Amino acid sequence: MIYGQGIDIQEISDKFQDDKFLDNFSRRILTSEELKLFNEYKKKRKIDYLMGRFSAKESFSKAYGTGIGKEVSFKDIEILNDETTCKPQLNKYPGSDKLNGSVSISHSGKYVATLVILEKKKEENRS
Repeated sequence: MIYGQGIDIQEISDKFQDDKFLDNFSRRILTSEELKLFNEYKKKRKIDYLMGRFSAKESFSKAYGTGIGKEVSFKDIEILNDETTCKPQLNKYPGSDKLNGSVSISHSGKYVATLVILEKKKEENRS
């Protein structure tokens, strides 16, 4: 059963061409594990990766019903790539004990769009 869904679109700003801005923004948005991967990329890929994670975290907060703020921060949500498929997946997020989450990230030119769907986990039969 679907608990919530969130969608987001972001325009990739020219501000990200400034290395200092890119570095500061990445440290505000990404978890330590996400930062490790981010730092392995070259600049264009860094920007795409960062904006994809930013938008996906915005989508998550909409699906979860809180927005980003007091209850959920950017660093409460971690999106890593599946080791086999490289597909982005929600690795750590609020409600993960009761919710399954899926994420989709799409880039086109200067835009990134994301979708997050949260589903209630099926309760196990307890006898």
